[in-house]
Amino acid sequence: MTGRRAPEVLPPELRGWLGLIACLATLVVAVVGVMYAGHTQPGRVDRWFVQPTDDSVGPLWRPLALAIDFLGEPAGAAVLVVAAVAGCLLLRRPRAAVLVVAGVVTAVGATTLIKSLAGRTIHDGNLSYPSGHTAFLTALALMAALCATVRLGLGRTAGVLLVLGAALVAGAAMGWAQVALGAHYPTDILGGWCTALAVTPATAWLVDRVADRRSDGARPERR
Repeated sequence: MTGRRAPEVLPPELRGWLGLIACLATLVVAVVGVMYAGHTQPGRVDRWFVQPTDDSVGPLWRPLALAIDFLGEPAGAAVLVVAAVAGCLLLRRPRAAVLVVAGVVTAVGATTLIKSLAGRTIHDGNLSYPSGHTAFLTALALMAALCATVRLGLGRTAGVLLVLGAALVAGAAMGWAQVALGAHYPTDILGGWCTALAVTPATAWLVDRVADRRSDGARPERR
């Protein structure tokens, strides 16, 4: 008797669209990174929106911006990750729990690497491109949406809309907080958002491939 294979975290019907989006996102990250490599001031595109300063958010909105920003700080991020992993395990989705950890590590690691390559800075020489806070929250939202797509049995159109909608909401919320607090330029936010769109589907695909191979290797041979 063979064991039942765990549900995939990257639904087959979403692979094509998310793969295309990941390729486009990778291109955006690379192009914007080259455009602003080594810069220490906001670019022309940034000035279309706002020039980040420490006073760019009013006293009524500052607590909200700080609260959202906290979700991307080590303590806040740890709480979100632990809660997400616990939720996956309670729902008996160990593969999804692995994706949460792997996805967060990949997104944060990618932004850290790109920051060192781009060398763009803000304020006192702090590396700014791409935004790690934005990449983290967007990646977490993407993974949650992927799990919900599998859980609810959504089709391709509904699944893609849910995944992209979740990514947009999370990225916009964290991006607003980062720009409002003067921690990042708007183009840093775009870079962080696209980084999450680029690496999260690839990480999900890799988790599925490794898990499937281990599952196939553990199955007893039929006699």
